[in-house]
Amino acid sequence: MNKQSRLTTYILVGLVLGIFVGYLANTNMENPVGFADNMSLITTLFLRLIKMIIAPLVFSTLVVGISKMGDASEVGRVGVKTLGWFFIASLMSLTLGLILVNLFRPGDALVGHMAATTAHSDLVTSGLTLKEFVTHLVPASIVEGMSKNEILQIVIFSLFFGSAAAAVGDHAKVMIQALDGVAHVMLKVTGYVMRFAPFAVFAAVSGVIAKSGLKVLSTYGVFMAEFYFAIAVLWGLLIVIGFIFLRGRIFSLLAEMRGPTLLAFSTASSEAAYPKTLEGLERFGVRNRIAAFVLPIGYSFNLDGSMMYCTFGTVFIAQAYGIEMSLGQQMTMMMVLMLTSKGMAGVPRASLVVIAATLGQFNIPEAGMLLLLGIDHFLDMARSATNVIGNGIATAVVAKWEGELLSEAEAPAAKAA
Repeated sequence: MNKQSRLTTYILVGLVLGIFVGYLANTNMENPVGFADNMSLITTLFLRLIKMIIAPLVFSTLVVGISKMGDASEVGRVGVKTLGWFFIASLMSLTLGLILVNLFRPGDALVGHMAATTAHSDLVTSGLTLKEFVTHLVPASIVEGMSKNEILQIVIFSLFFGSAAAAVGDHAKVMIQALDGVAHVMLKVTGYVMRFAPFAVFAAVSGVIAKSGLKVLSTYGVFMAEFYFAIAVLWGLLIVIGFIFLRGRIFSLLAEMRGPTLLAFSTASSEAAYPKTLEGLERFGVRNRIAAFVLPIGYSFNLDGSMMYCTFGTVFIAQAYGIEMSLGQQMTMMMVLMLTSKGMAGVPRASLVVIAATLGQFNIPEAGMLLLLGIDHFLDMARSATNVIGNGIATAVVAKWEGELLSEAEAPAAKAA
């Protein structure tokens, strides 16, 4: 069993043990909330270790990747293809969520049982307007952007920095070699950090179950089942589209994405899976300069699972209040979400914040967010895993378009070298 398979197995064991221990703590301990708080310390520590890696890893790999591309026209060509794919994937995700929530109508069962409209979810909904998004796009200070792990800001700065490095040529050669060394060191650090992943998964799951009990899985069982079905349909569509471009190799890609996807699912954080996703894509045969360029942008612009959840969750809340949204209103809402969801990766509880902001724009009571707060962790697990799959397929397809995808025979040899 190789290291990747062992890590996947250990994470799965941590997930199962977390459910079991969380149930025991919930049913037998006098203070299960205290247990959950203690477990959250382990999860927080792991996620902070991951966030410690993100900024230097994204900056170094993206700058090196852009500088190796050469001229700005090549960077622009790859960028247009990348954003084009992301736009189509976003539209598909939002539309699918809209279709399925109207088909299932999960909110109808809650009509007449809603909390008072004066209740609040305590979510901060500011900072999601188009104006705020545009002004947030460019960092006032790259040091501040890195300190806060603002991936979109790091990407913008890295695009300029890498393009400038490519333009000056030999004068930047030593610096690029140094940054390439930084990237390799950070990937080694990633390997060390990932050894803690099974413990973090165990802590995250056991804490949630201990605090809320298994009822959190059953209270909204129908809604969760319908949402997970919608996620499965989205996976199917992404895989079919990936098959059109990658043919049979799509299944090899899914095998490489298995570990990062399980990690994202278990920790409810696609950010936690970023370093392992990058490694998996390179093992699959995506050249580093493409993977290091496309993947970070995807983490801001291609959150397929999160976007589908935005339409699904918003219309669900409207249904629960007996508010019928016309087709025109729902289409307008979808376009609003297309804009406001971009760059959401750096916002805590991002999907909930986007939904809360959207509710106000369509006169749907914000108190409806209370419906989702109790089970959001388990919904976030599904959408985080989907974000990893979506970005993995997107990166591989762009590499294929650019002729930068190694064959199955070449990939292992290139990795060994």
